[in-house]
Amino acid sequence: MRRVVKKFGFSEVGDDEDYILYWTDYSVSLERVMDMKKYQKINHFPGMSEICRKDLLARNMNRLWKQFPKDYAIFPKTWCLPADYGEFIAFSRQKKNSTFIVKPDSGSQGRGIFLTKSPKQDIKPGEDVICQQYVSKPFLVDGFKFDLRIYVLVTSCDPLRIFVYGDGLVRFATVKYSEPVNSNLDNLYLHLTNYSINKSSDDFVRDEETGSKRRITTLNRWFVRNGYDIDQIWARIDDCIIKTLITAHPILKHNYRTCFPNHNKGSGCFEILGFDVLLDRKLKPWVIEVNHSPSFSTDSKLDREIKDALIFETLTLVNFSHCDKKKCIEEERRKVKERLMQKPKAKDVKRDDANTVDLDALTRYEDKNLGNFRRIYPTSDVENYQAFFDSSCSLYQGTVASKSRSECARIQREEIKQKNQEITIMRKKNAGKKVIIDGMRPESPHMGRKVIHRPPRMTFKKKETVSVN
Repeated sequence: MRRVVKKFGFSEVGDDEDYILYWTDYSVSLERVMDMKKYQKINHFPGMSEICRKDLLARNMNRLWKQFPKDYAIFPKTWCLPADYGEFIAFSRQKKNSTFIVKPDSGSQGRGIFLTKSPKQDIKPGEDVICQQYVSKPFLVDGFKFDLRIYVLVTSCDPLRIFVYGDGLVRFATVKYSEPVNSNLDNLYLHLTNYSINKSSDDFVRDEETGSKRRITTLNRWFVRNGYDIDQIWARIDDCIIKTLITAHPILKHNYRTCFPNHNKGSGCFEILGFDVLLDRKLKPWVIEVNHSPSFSTDSKLDREIKDALIFETLTLVNFSHCDKKKCIEEERRKVKERLMQKPKAKDVKRDDANTVDLDALTRYEDKNLGNFRRIYPTSDVENYQAFFDSSCSLYQGTVASKSRSECARIQREEIKQKNQEITIMRKKNAGKKVIIDGMRPESPHMGRKVIHRPPRMTFKKKETVSVN
């Protein structure tokens, strides 16, 4: 990261200095982003854990699957234990030959994963794990199972804009595949494709064309040579990525509007996600999990070439020059001056037109600076996804939290109404007398500035001598 941002024209700054980019590998709190200025950006969206935690991804995908069973058959059937333990055991009794993969709900790099054909024996009722139906008939290349690490860039959630990087990683198991039976369930080199596991195998091969970790572009060439329709394969994968992000969109949008109410020139957040996708023998893609902070370690030439270019082209595409620091400060000063001079606000009749112009300008900038990215949303087929957006929003609005907010608002309205009635009664009683009634308003929930302990991160500012196109 430091190598790339230096090349991009940024310099790293300390805690007490101003910055334009805040880069962290941890989830961001609402308090963190609410302190940000208009010209500052952060590399995560508050609320993206809705698809990056294994348990929340399962909950969200299962909800949409119940609404659209055909369209959302893109995620293996999954249960969150212990809450779904009874339903899970009932399913395993019906599907006696099924294999299940068991994962910690917030683990990474393959730690704590195991396979089972006897879940009642191997999983205790109170265990806090994720159980997923194992895709037992994967597509094989040279007899090996593999998955795809696809880098997905979200540059905005309001409106939603999604890009897929043209290159990524293909991670192979290091033992030739055979379907799971009791005798091979413990062989993780056969069933798991995680690089962190297979790199320690004696059979791990370091070769970009035929090795255990290859480029996605290398796999694309293999598909073309063997007569597969590469455009159709990626159209299906893009569709899965869009549908997965739709499940988190209502919360992303709500959190963003809460934290950035005045951020009207470009998005204050962007995020690189690592989608892990498995192809079955019919070349149907399955989303296995979504990584919040995909590894940017570069322990090989292949890693360095892909990840350096990915980060550099991401910083170009999110467009730091759009929210220039000096212009933002001047705009804030102008607004303060207008409030002091009590100038009337300009009419907002053409707000929709202005937004349309901004989106058109944004699209033109993206088209010129895509690099190796391709935009998968929005495209010409946005209407095909509208029903999923509508259902996802209705599900979000029906949650306990949203009902609680509605109830709180109702109580506040009742209190205000009662207070107004009391004021009216007091005025009648004191008719003819000179009485001043001091109206009260609720205190701000953030009256005092909180001191928060921030995780390790990097902040960057732009060098004065460098311009970013």
